[in-house]
Amino acid sequence: MMRNDPLNAFVDSKGPAIETLARGPLSGCTLAVKDIFDVAGHKTGCGNPDKQAGTAPAKTTAPAVQMLLDAGASFIGKTQTDELAFSLTGQNAHFPRAINPAAPDRVTGGSSSGSAAAVAGGLTDIATGSDTGGSIRAPASYCGLVGLRTTHGLIPLDGTMPLAESFDVFGWFARDIDLYIQVAELLLPPAASKPSRLIRLDEQETLLAGTREMDAYRRAIRDVHELLGNADDKTLTSLDVEARYWCLRKTQAFEAWRNHGTWIAGADRRLGPGIKERFAYGETISADIYDAEIMKRAALRSELEDLLGNDGLIVMPTVPGAAPLAAASFDDLQDYRERAIRLLCLSGLTGLPQLTLPIAHVDGAPLGISLLGPGGSDLALLALGRTIMNLAVANGE
Repeated sequence: MMRNDPLNAFVDSKGPAIETLARGPLSGCTLAVKDIFDVAGHKTGCGNPDKQAGTAPAKTTAPAVQMLLDAGASFIGKTQTDELAFSLTGQNAHFPRAINPAAPDRVTGGSSSGSAAAVAGGLTDIATGSDTGGSIRAPASYCGLVGLRTTHGLIPLDGTMPLAESFDVFGWFARDIDLYIQVAELLLPPAASKPSRLIRLDEQETLLAGTREMDAYRRAIRDVHELLGNADDKTLTSLDVEARYWCLRKTQAFEAWRNHGTWIAGADRRLGPGIKERFAYGETISADIYDAEIMKRAALRSELEDLLGNDGLIVMPTVPGAAPLAAASFDDLQDYRERAIRLLCLSGLTGLPQLTLPIAHVDGAPLGISLLGPGGSDLALLALGRTIMNLAVANGE
């Protein structure tokens, strides 16, 4: 198990390290696993001490994780997650804060906090994560990493703690985009399309935190425009930004309570601030409200799919700005979270893939730039992302 952990990235999952005998494209690579995925012989604690205490070691390994082990990766430990994966900050009330190696005074982001910290800090080559509301994309942006929210349903989630199953996707972090693509080629089918027609949504860019963030974003997307040409300005009409936000909040919270409400209500689970309130909100959402929001969600997906076609590609900020300061007040962190969700929810609501690239900086910290493409275009997005990153390096950015 991981012994040297200066970043508070790992948790004790009460099980052995696994050095695979398999030989494959990931031979020689180390693998850390977010503590919502089963690994045989280890407890899956899900970021909550009561959950870990009441859970027996897993008998089998989650299939997506097993695929990486079968490709030669060596498991070195479980990584910290926000409690029940229901947060974006990376600050779990039950564990020391995972440190952001790219900006140590700022949060790492959650809920895949430990995985992002471990990869960004060089403690592991690959780390698995998940993305329900933004838990690959936000930590990747905060820590200066590549992060792909995969097309919903492409990678199996057996052996995984569900949060909100109509949003949940498997994800991962890697030290560079070449290794990231190696992992993607193991887990994902060939790209169903190759997007190249650039689209801009003004309402997404207005969610940036301020002028410094806008300036940094505009500098970064020059490389995207150099490669793909100018973007067509479009507007989504089926749901505006506020309606999208509430659609995600209501549907996600309903599913989260449906998955965990019985367990939460069974005893005092000592849920941390923010987590407790989110689950409580889910209890208030009726099935009728949920069904109505699902209809709105379907209309948004249909509109966005029509806009993208087979070749469309939306360029947008990943999050409003650099990671929030770790010393910020609870209220300030909550305010940032709500603004970030308004940016992140488009991919989650529609199930379409979104890639964040670490090609911008603001206030000395990373800021991700995102590309959102048609369903199944995941590998094409990554290939395009690699070209953009190489161009940014060539341009000295």
